[in-house]
Amino acid sequence: MGMHWGAPALESLMPEDWWGRIQSLQVDPHVPTKEQDTLTWLRGDTGETMAAFTFGPFFRLRRSKLRDLLSEELDIKYNKRLVDVTYAQDRLSVTAHFADGSSTTGSMLVGADGARSATRNILLGPELGAIKRIPYAATFVQRRFTKEQALFLRSFHPLFLASAHPSNNFAFFGMHDAADPNDPTSWTFFFYISWKSSLEEQEATKDWADAQRLAQQKDFAKKFCDPWKSAYEWTPDDAPVWYVGLTDWDPGFEGHRWDNHDGLITLVGDACHPMTYQRGQGFNHSATDASKLRDALVRIQGGGDRKDMMASFEDEMIKRGGTEVRDGTANTMMLHDWEKVKQSPLFTKGMTKNNV
Repeated sequence: MGMHWGAPALESLMPEDWWGRIQSLQVDPHVPTKEQDTLTWLRGDTGETMAAFTFGPFFRLRRSKLRDLLSEELDIKYNKRLVDVTYAQDRLSVTAHFADGSSTTGSMLVGADGARSATRNILLGPELGAIKRIPYAATFVQRRFTKEQALFLRSFHPLFLASAHPSNNFAFFGMHDAADPNDPTSWTFFFYISWKSSLEEQEATKDWADAQRLAQQKDFAKKFCDPWKSAYEWTPDDAPVWYVGLTDWDPGFEGHRWDNHDGLITLVGDACHPMTYQRGQGFNHSATDASKLRDALVRIQGGGDRKDMMASFEDEMIKRGGTEVRDGTANTMMLHDWEKVKQSPLFTKGMTKNNV
């Protein structure tokens, strides 16, 4: 996951000594994070540089490593599926009910349960709370290569590279895990080519096997420059892949404001503002949500009115996150339209934060 302007928010949520471990969570912990780094954007057919965005510091974090760190000293109950929420008559507590018949009660319920949030569906109903499918898709590959191949692929950039193609495709190439800096065969790369995919096409291909998904990607890659062209050529036809049809949900859309029951329940992160990922903003907003929620809770504990504090927290989050959802989807549309690529927020603003 990419972390840049949201890094101070994440740091503020950790015990003082934890931030010193952030380097160990990187996709390549052996490459020091630069104060300023450059994301190079190639023209997909020729390989020439279209743009280069300098920003930073830019952290490329392994999700599993970050989860392990943030889970330390927490009592986490796994395999729970939320099915209902009830509220005490005195409006002082809320109870979460799970599919296994268990329940738990607390002073506030925070739905941080992802883009297809059960909490959001309970608050708004299955129609208003449902994720919105949009007509774009991508298939991701994670792969190791021979020493010579790995060194060649990494020669373009040690961590990340983007590309737009005149055929209306967008592509990304990056490091997923550099287990041993001295053994290129241990490096796992991840890469994808995304394309405009109608909902009808997504439905018709929903049962495709991995081999079909990969064959489609390989066909796209024949028109691409390196590193995509070679990476796909060197990937075996039976390699596993991960396909996703893109989605969003705009918390600022009419009818999407949920009832927080006087501040007893709220949404954060992808549960509140799931967005497309081409501009690398989702994790930054999620960490910011968490830090601002922490601030609201501190004010409530200090005597602030819970209803007012949570309403203020949600107003800011919905405005900020909703703007990013809309910009993210517009960005995705432009990145897959060669005539509009240079108008996209990724091209005009790079990875910087939206001002709302």
